[in-house]
Amino acid sequence: MLTVPIRIGVLFGLISWSGAQAAEQLYDKIPADAAPVLSQPGPYAVGVRTSKIEIADSLQVSSGQPYTRPLTLELWYPATPGKAVPAQYQNQTRSGKAFSIAGTAFRDAAPATGTGALPVVVISHGYTGYRSLMFYLAEHLASHGYIVAGIDHTDSTNAEVDFAKAPFSGFFSTLYHRARDQQATLNYLMSAKSPLFAHTNPDKAGLIGYSMGGFGALSTLGACYQFQDAMVQQLTGASQPAQIAALRTQLNSCNAGQVKADPRWQAGILLAPWGGQYQLFDPKSLAKIQTPMLFIAGDQDDISGYQGIVQLFQHSGSPARFLLTYNGARHNIAAHPAPMAARDSEGDYGHYAEPAWDIHQINRLNQHFVLAMLDCQLKQKADACKLLPTGQSRSDEGKGWTGLPARYNTGMSWQQGSASHSGSK
Repeated sequence: MLTVPIRIGVLFGLISWSGAQAAEQLYDKIPADAAPVLSQPGPYAVGVRTSKIEIADSLQVSSGQPYTRPLTLELWYPATPGKAVPAQYQNQTRSGKAFSIAGTAFRDAAPATGTGALPVVVISHGYTGYRSLMFYLAEHLASHGYIVAGIDHTDSTNAEVDFAKAPFSGFFSTLYHRARDQQATLNYLMSAKSPLFAHTNPDKAGLIGYSMGGFGALSTLGACYQFQDAMVQQLTGASQPAQIAALRTQLNSCNAGQVKADPRWQAGILLAPWGGQYQLFDPKSLAKIQTPMLFIAGDQDDISGYQGIVQLFQHSGSPARFLLTYNGARHNIAAHPAPMAARDSEGDYGHYAEPAWDIHQINRLNQHFVLAMLDCQLKQKADACKLLPTGQSRSDEGKGWTGLPARYNTGMSWQQGSASHSGSK
C-alpha cells in the first residue's frame, strides 16, 4: 500500500506531456475540516489505463443486423506510480471543442500489490457524455481500494453525436444498449481478458449510472422496460405500426438482456436516473429488485423530472434503498466542473453547470455518499454504514448529518425506503 497525499487540489499548472497544451486543473484545495469526511483521498495512489473491448453478437439498431459492438473503457485502480506520468483526460464539449483535464491518477502505472481482492465499480455516463465525465469519483474510489471502469458508450458520446444538427442520432442505440454495455463491462472486468483480473473480487460489484446511465442501471439490476407504442414513436421517430411493434419488442427487455439479473451486482448508485417521468419501467419488476440502491437527485431536475425519480425510488423493492436530494439543484449533479472550452456558449456550459449549487461541493458530497454506500454494501464497513442517514431528514436539522462539517451541511434532504412502501401502489 502506498500513501500519496497528492489528490484533488494539487498538480496546479500541470503541463501536457505533449508540450502543446496545459492540462486544466478543475479543483482547488479546501481545508479538510470544511469537506465531507469521506471526500478525503484514500491510502492508495491511483493508476489509470485505457482498454478497448468488443461485445460479440450485439445488435446494430440502425439496420437490425447483428454486429460486434466496440466499447472504450477507462480503468482506475490502486497503483504503484513508479515513473508513470500524471494522467490527463482529453475529450470535447457537445459543440466539438477539445479540452484536456489534469487528473491525480498516473497513466499506465503498475497495479499495487498486497491489496487483496478488490470490488469492481462500473460508471455509466448520460446522453451524451464520455468515460471520464466522473473522473473525480473514479479516482476517489480507486484511492480507497476499488477497481473502477468508466464506459464510453458507443453512439452516445459527445464525439459521436452532433448536438447542433442531429441531437438524437444516437438515442435509440442508447435506449437499447445502455444496460447491455454495463453488463458487458462487468463481464470483461471479471474475465482473464482484463489487465486487472488478478486483483478483482469476483463476487462484489457496484454500478453507478447517471441520467441515461441510471436508466440502464435499473434494467441491469433487474427491472423490465415497458415501452408503449406511443412512446416508441415519440422517442424513435418510427411511424409505421409494424416498425413500431418491432422496435417495442427490441426495447422491452429485462436484466440487461439476460434471463435474470447478475447476482454480482451488490450495490447501485443512480444519479438523476431517466425514464421514471415516462413510466418506462414495469412496477412489478422494480418491486422485485433487492440490490441496495442509493438514488441521488436534484428536486428541480428538468431532464429526468424529480417526481419521476421519486417514483422509481418508491417503487423499487430493495429494503436498503435511499434517496439523497440536492434541494434547488437541476439535472447536472454528476459531472466534473465545466472546462474552459465549455464556457463560451450555454449549450456547452449547460452540460455541466448547476444554477443554484457549487458543482465542486456536489462533487465532494458525491464522493462522500457514494463511498459510504459502497463501503457499507461491498466491504461491510460498519463505520461507513453509519454515515448514511436514516429515516427522513434534512441535513441542517439538529446537529446535522454525521460526517458533514458544521456550516457546510445545508441544502440536502434524505429519505430511506422500506419494504412496506415498495412496489406498485
